[in-house]
Amino acid sequence: MRKISANWILPINSSPIKKGTLICDDQGTIQDILTEANRPPDVEQLDGMLVPGFVNTHCHLELSHLKGIAPSGTGLISFITKVVQNRDHDSSVILKAIEDYENHMIENGIVAVGDISNTSDTATQKAKGNLYYHTFLEMFDMMDEAQADQTFKQYDEAYNKFATHSKHKISAVPHAPYSVSPKLYELINAKNKANEITVSIHNQESLAENEYVKFGTGAFKTLFTSFGVNLEGFKPIGKNSIHFALQHLDSSKKTLFVHNTQSSREDIQAAIDWGQEVFWASCANANLYIENRLPDYQSFLDAGATMTIGTDSIMSNWTLSVLDEMKAILKYKAYLNFETVLEWATINGARALGFEKQLGSFEIGKAPGVNLLTQEDAHAISINEHTKLSRVI
Repeated sequence: MRKISANWILPINSSPIKKGTLICDDQGTIQDILTEANRPPDVEQLDGMLVPGFVNTHCHLELSHLKGIAPSGTGLISFITKVVQNRDHDSSVILKAIEDYENHMIENGIVAVGDISNTSDTATQKAKGNLYYHTFLEMFDMMDEAQADQTFKQYDEAYNKFATHSKHKISAVPHAPYSVSPKLYELINAKNKANEITVSIHNQESLAENEYVKFGTGAFKTLFTSFGVNLEGFKPIGKNSIHFALQHLDSSKKTLFVHNTQSSREDIQAAIDWGQEVFWASCANANLYIENRLPDYQSFLDAGATMTIGTDSIMSNWTLSVLDEMKAILKYKAYLNFETVLEWATINGARALGFEKQLGSFEIGKAPGVNLLTQEDAHAISINEHTKLSRVI
């Protein structure tokens, strides 16, 4: 049994507790949360804030071997081209990078990951049970319905290589509004129909995406033509790209829209009105790395949107650290506050991935992991660029 006390405990689902104490068993399951008045003897006294383990709702762990391949600031089209040109490597290199960057996430206080997979490369590492994972087996046919059945079969073979156990969920998901045909959406929806899972989709990450879906023109058309993609079957819809996704996704499933840097207030509200449970993943440092742009967070706040935090891949970021994401958001959007963004990084992410019964908050019976945040002012309920993280449990 461990008795851990700090200047502050932030349970997430209730008010901060000054000089409180967490009582945890040897597996990290919380047995009790005590106030200063009920402080037991023989506690571990720490300086700083105790917060639950972080949830990274959007990552591409299988791209970990591509760190440094894509320079920052070159835009999404250039980034996609780099992925296509460079992702094939010797399997030993890929597997070693996957293991290394899973360890990197653990060291950075992450306990659960929503991980995009286009292959089964991460299956062996995930089966070790070091982290909770919701694997999003991502499919795309570049809007060519003639390729939908073969595409689905190819990805379904990878899907079947991921074991399901208490720390792992899996769902079939579409890549993005501009890259999945209506027929492939149908196959994906049918695959997920009987399962209580989350569906993830990259959304409105660049102006070119909205232009292509709305008008059928621009940089994505040029890119697809260069790849030899048959574009004859795609008909522009005259609306921003998220509306194409809303026409074809299953509104009964939890849905996680990722990036959203070009989402308007109307787009956000349309999605919230459409779905039963809609979540939004912000990957601030990746957005800065690729296109030097952040979402309009105020529009999400005004709509009452449920926000989460992702890191994207180490190919599109400097670290896989949710704390670093929080620092970036608060640095550039000072109207947000730490406790709000901490909810994004913990309970909201746990809910989005379907792990809220185990993770996301300090509650009796949960084993959410325990992180200690420290800085010069150990009594402040805030973070700054100098805040450091230590994983306690």
